[in-house]
Amino acid sequence: MRILIADDSIVSRHLLEATLRKWNYEIAVACDGLEAWEILQGENAPRLAILDWVMPGLTGPEVCKRVRESSRGKEANYTYILLLTSKSQREDLIEGMESGADDYLTKPFDQHELKVRLRAGTRIVDLERELVSAREELREQATKDFLTRIWNRSSILDIFQREMSRAERECRSLGLLLADLDRFKTVNDTYGHFAGDAVLREFTRRMTASMRPYDAIGRYGGEEFLILLPGCDEQCTFSQAERLRLVLAAEPMLLNDTRLTVTVSFGATSWRPGSGEATPEALIRIADDALYVAKNQGRNRSVILPSQAVPNHEAESAAEPSA
Repeated sequence: MRILIADDSIVSRHLLEATLRKWNYEIAVACDGLEAWEILQGENAPRLAILDWVMPGLTGPEVCKRVRESSRGKEANYTYILLLTSKSQREDLIEGMESGADDYLTKPFDQHELKVRLRAGTRIVDLERELVSAREELREQATKDFLTRIWNRSSILDIFQREMSRAERECRSLGLLLADLDRFKTVNDTYGHFAGDAVLREFTRRMTASMRPYDAIGRYGGEEFLILLPGCDEQCTFSQAERLRLVLAAEPMLLNDTRLTVTVSFGATSWRPGSGEATPEALIRIADDALYVAKNQGRNRSVILPSQAVPNHEAESAAEPSA
C-alpha cells in the first residue's frame, strides 16, 4: 500500500521512509503542508498519510481539515491520517483529532507503536474499499439488466425523463427508437433459451459499439429495447435507426456452430420542444405504433412517425404479426 510522509524535517522524513520501506510500503514524500495537500488531491493519491503537526504552508491539522471537507458528500476513497506530533497537552491532541485525524503518534515515535497504528489504518482503508465495491455492485444490480448489462427498464425511463428536460432546456431535438428482434420466439424454440440469451447479448454488444457515447440504450422488456438519441431530428433519427439495423443484419451470429442471421425492426419518432406537449409515455406509444407498422410491412425495417400524430390501429387492415 502507498503511504504519504509529510514532514519538513529531513532527518524525521528519512527515518520514517527507511522504516516504512522496510515494511514494504510504497512511499510518497512531501516537505511541507501545501505539497502534502497537492499529493492527497492528485490522481491515485495515497490512502494512508503520516503528517507532521507543525509544517510550513499548512499544518498537519489544516491538511486534515481540507481533506475531510473536500471529500464531504463525495464517493471518494477514504484517507487514513496519522498525525505525528511533539505536543502532549490534552487540548492540543483534541484539536488534532477534531480536525479529522484518525490517530496520532508522539515524537520520537516507537516503531512497534507505529506499525500497530498503520496496521489498523490499513484495515480501515481495506474495509472502506470493500464497502464501496459492495455498494457499486448493488447499484449495478439495481440499474442494469442482469443478462445484457445495459440499463434496465426503470433506469432507461429515468434517463428518458432527464433527456427530455435537457432537450427542453437547450431547445434541441430528442430521437427515440423502439427496437424489437424479429422472430425471436423462433430462435428460442429452435435453438433453446441459452442461444436466445446469447442473441440478446450480441445484439446489445453490436448496438452499444455502434452508438454515440452520449446515446443511451436500455432493455424495455423481453426482446424490446429503448434507444435515446439526443440532438436527433426526424431525419437523423431515421438514419440512425437504419444504420443500427444494417449493423445487426450485416454479420450472422454464431450459435453452436450455426450461423444465424438475426434482424431487428425499429419504430422511431423525434420530439422537439415547442412541437407540442409530450411525455415519455406518449412518445414511447408513438414509437410503438411505428414499430407495429414496421412489423406489418414485413419486418427488418425502420418506420418513423411524427411525434404530433399517432396512427389509429383500428384503421390497420392487417393483423398484428408475431414478434
